[in-house]
Amino acid sequence: MAFARPLKDLTMRIFVTGGAGFIGSNFIRHVLQTEPDVRVTNFDKLTYAGNPASLADLADDERYTFVHGDVCDAELLGESLRDHDAVVNFAAESHVDRSITGSRDFMMTNVVGANTVFELAMRAEVPRCLHISTDETYGSIAEPDSFVEGDTLEPNSPYSASKASADLLARAYRVTHGYPITVTRTANNFGPYHFPEKVIPLFVTNLIDGGKVPLYGDGRNVRDWTYVLDNVEAQWLVLREGEPGGLYNVGAGNEMSNEELTYRILERFGLADADADARIDFVTDRPGHDLRYSVDTTKIRRLGWAPGHEFDAALDATIAWYRANEWWWRPLKKGGASARRGLVEAGSATRG
Repeated sequence: MAFARPLKDLTMRIFVTGGAGFIGSNFIRHVLQTEPDVRVTNFDKLTYAGNPASLADLADDERYTFVHGDVCDAELLGESLRDHDAVVNFAAESHVDRSITGSRDFMMTNVVGANTVFELAMRAEVPRCLHISTDETYGSIAEPDSFVEGDTLEPNSPYSASKASADLLARAYRVTHGYPITVTRTANNFGPYHFPEKVIPLFVTNLIDGGKVPLYGDGRNVRDWTYVLDNVEAQWLVLREGEPGGLYNVGAGNEMSNEELTYRILERFGLADADADARIDFVTDRPGHDLRYSVDTTKIRRLGWAPGHEFDAALDATIAWYRANEWWWRPLKKGGASARRGLVEAGSATRG
């Protein structure tokens, strides 16, 4: 099997796991909007953060198929991914706080589930397999240094440890079986369809409702922020043209402290000085909170990728999206389990 042949030479049937999540849904929309010859199968368990409403605009697109399934379900997964040209594994439990209070789901989806995806993709001889990972697998790094591909992994939360485990499994499939699974390690993303427990949508939706924003510790933790529309372009480029079995860091270079990010958001709600300070609720820092993430992106930029959106403009667009799309996020914040169950039922039908 010629696993390394270019994806552009294939008929482009793409199998996406976790496609109802934040980055996965944006990836599917990007591919279907820009590639008229592509067909996409979205395989998603529809857990609390998997929202079929995020892809409601694709319901009538005959190139899109949805399958309700768990990546740990080998029988259903194996049946579903046959006859595809590429597998893209977005499926993951991703909220660090949740991993601290209960890690089992993270180990199941992020380790057992990833291994099941890798194993079945290899057995089905799918030519390309891309696994989406995180810069958190590297751990924290002091300024001015940045992690490069191949640096030692030092994850410091159950979430990042589970993602690092999957990265090492991808390496093992390449070395042991000769099946080249490509891995991308991405920085923090933001943009539309982001579940409102994450920092930017949480702060924005709280402020829309006139509430406060919870800021961990002293707010000095540093993150690199990438607009999700730029990230999905990077993933598509790596899938099509990246080195099979290679490793790519993805980040836009928008490093800032959580405190700076908070004030930038508050400013966009007309809050400054004492008024802004009054809206910040400093809360006890979470255990093992990494101080700084930073990745060197020379390798993917040499492949031809660069972020197309400036941070402040992308933040403005994100806030505008949440203002205009309360129908999407209000049920997630206020409806609880019953509202999420309704969304699952509304999106559980398949089409091909």
